[in-house]
Amino acid sequence: MSLGPAGASLNPDQAENFEDMEKQFAVKAVQHMTTYWAILEKMKGSQLRLTKMDDEIYEHFKKAFPEFDPKETIDEDQMKSKEGKERWRYFMMAYEKKIDDYNFGTMLRANPRFEYGEKETIFAMRMQFYAIEIARNRQGLNDWIYEQAHT
Repeated sequence: MSLGPAGASLNPDQAENFEDMEKQFAVKAVQHMTTYWAILEKMKGSQLRLTKMDDEIYEHFKKAFPEFDPKETIDEDQMKSKEGKERWRYFMMAYEKKIDDYNFGTMLRANPRFEYGEKETIFAMRMQFYAIEIARNRQGLNDWIYEQAHT
């Protein structure tokens, strides 16, 4: 889809149906979310690799966000503040040519102790999801999902 050069005015007669695009995005985000949950029910997160670059992503994430505690609830306001966006943008750009759909929107649980739900889920970019979920998996914070599914 091309909307023309940045700053150009959008001609509604030539624009694609944005409502359909939003629905398609929502379907993809929900598919990603349910697929990830299904995987966590079948395999302990501590044994899971999300990408071929998990080790690199994890080390980079720890250096870029040393204050991040995977056990705690994500402060969405901080994450999406001007400073937070800049830090994440800088982090994510390292993967622009390395990770497919690195900047595609997805759903992320705000806290690893809870299932996906309306109040427990935030919108994030794919690289944010990877970085945070890799950190949670490395610390065994998602293993309860597998254990719950097998009791």
